[in-house]
Parts: sequence; structure tokens; C-alpha cells
Amino acid sequence: MAAAIRLAHRHIGQTADNPSVGALIVRNDGQRSYIVGRGVTARGGRPHAEVIALIDASDLSQDATVYVTLEPCSHYGQTPPCTDALISSGVARVVVAACDPDPRVNGKGITQLRQAGIEVVEHILTDMAEESLGPYLCIRKMQRPEVTLKLAISADGFIGRIDRGNILVSGVVSQAQAHILRAENDAILVGIGTAVTDDPMLDCRLPSLEKRSPIRIILDSWLRLPLNSRIVKTAAQAPVWVICDADASAGNIEALRAAGCSVFFCRTQAGRIDLQNLLFLLGQAGINSLLVEGGAQIACSFWNANLVDRLILFQSPVIIGHEAGYEAPDFGHKIQEYQQVRCQQFGEDFCQEWKKVM
Repeated sequence: MAAAIRLAHRHIGQTADNPSVGALIVRNDGQRSYIVGRGVTARGGRPHAEVIALIDASDLSQDATVYVTLEPCSHYGQTPPCTDALISSGVARVVVAACDPDPRVNGKGITQLRQAGIEVVEHILTDMAEESLGPYLCIRKMQRPEVTLKLAISADGFIGRIDRGNILVSGVVSQAQAHILRAENDAILVGIGTAVTDDPMLDCRLPSLEKRSPIRIILDSWLRLPLNSRIVKTAAQAPVWVICDADASAGNIEALRAAGCSVFFCRTQAGRIDLQNLLFLLGQAGINSLLVEGGAQIACSFWNANLVDRLILFQSPVIIGHEAGYEAPDFGHKIQEYQQVRCQQFGEDFCQEWKKVM
């Protein structure tokens, strides 16, 4: 199952509304077990992993065991049910890591397999599988994207300078990891303060991953985003969504749209974008995973609103200084609601990843 979960990671962020699922078909000749079929959800979301693995295994799937990271679908959509394909292939056993909360499935897939005489084993390495399935599970259970807050923090606890906004704190290896995060998420978000002060690109610039840049979202209640900013000037290369108040300047809306940006209205509170409403709208628009890379204000807003599902902290040896620094959010007692799932070293930086306990 661990191998199937690793396989699922290959297409994270590339499967549209469907999750990236891994499936392995395994035979045992009495002396050893060996893989005869591999499948991961195709880019765009179809075909599903089980079907791809069955095609790969061909006749060797007869009486074999299937390891799959998510319960096989049991309903007709754009493709027939995966349960039908598994039953007709003659597999003897299906091992499932996580159940599918989609009401069209939600246990029905497992029931269909058992009714067909296939042995089903459930809940194998569930926590590990649900890590890679996080965006899909979040959108199904909470009708909003999974939110990852990524921060690079100096050794003295700051994320930027008052006189220069966000500054480069992380080393080269950590920066590359941050670009991988961008490639794995449907969208990346910053506030207008960061967009104006830093003039970031927010794209993925790793070799061979340039085409996997996420949708770039700017929270800009009153449309102060400069038309000559790098984000606006590259709107044709990677989509730009500007989120504003419905009463924002009609002229600015027209100018941004003419420059290739999409402009969306969202509820505001005291001039600030209502984050709950924003996440609901993004979920409706097909965004399953959101990477928040904004400055101190945006980071604190998401954290204090209890809207962070994953927290990724890059701790750098750089010193900014108390008089000059923007403080990182006070994680306080809320961090107890999170489980540390990863701690790694990238160059001179330490990276800690925390996941909220559902």
C-alpha cells in the first residue's frame, strides 16, 4: 500500500476535480509477491487509477490482489464504475486505504465488490493515504479547498522587514521546495500588500514544471493592483484571479479584464475580503487546493480564522532584527490541534509540516 500511495503522488495537482489515486495489482506465485499492473489517475482526472492498472496487468489480474489508495467508484459518471472493471477482471482481493466521502460512493464501492465475491480489506495506511488525498477529502467534507499556509521564518521569528516587506529568507534548496508546492496546488494566494510591495510572479519556475504554475489569486478589495505589475503582465502565461468588493471601481475592473485577468466579487467585512465566503466561492470554481504565500497580515488572517489545514514552516538561520521585522503569526495553543507529519532539512533551513487533525 505504501508503494501505491507513493505512486499517487506523481499526479497531485494535475487531476482536476478528481483525486490522484494510486493502484497496484499484485500476484503471488507461492514464493514471492510481484507487481503486474500499475496505475495512477490520469492527468485531467480520467481514466481512473484502477482501470489503468487493470489494462497494464491484462490477463494477469485474474485472481490477483489490488491495492488502491481510495475506495473504487461505484457510479456512472463520464466513465463506467471502477467496481465494474474490477469485478469483470476477476481479481480476488481488493485492499483499500481510505473510504470515499462522495455520497455517490461512500461505502457503496466496497459493498458492490463484496457482493461480487471479492474479498475487501479496509483502512490500510489510511492516515498516509489521506495526506495525499487531502484536497479531495476537504472539498467533499467541507465544500472548500484544502488550505496550505507556507511561511519562511527567520531565526528570530520574523517573515519580512517593515521597510522592505517580504525578503528572501530561505536558501536555494528551500526555494525549490516552495516551487514544488506551487506545482502541486490548484491556486496560490497573496494579498494586495505583498502584490504591490514585492511585485512577485507566483509561478513555478522549476525546469519541466513551468506549465504547472497554479492560478494566481490576489485579494484586492478596491483594485489597487498596478497594471504594470509582473503578475498582470504575465496573465496570458498563467491565470490571474483578482478578488474584490462588488463596489470596486468599474474602470479598474474593465482595465484588469482587458489585461487578461479575471475579476471576481466577494463579500467583504470592514473592507477586507471575507475568507469564509472566498473559500466557498473558490470551491465552487473548482479549486481543490490553495497555497497561501502572503505576508504577515494574510497569514495571520487565515490562521486566526481557523482556516489553515496544513502549515509548512521553513526555518532559516537568517537574522532580521526586532526593530525591523514583521512578526510571524502567534501559533500559540492552536498548534495543539495539528499533528507534525514531516520534519526535514533543506540546505541550512529546517522545514516542519503540520496537518490539522480532522
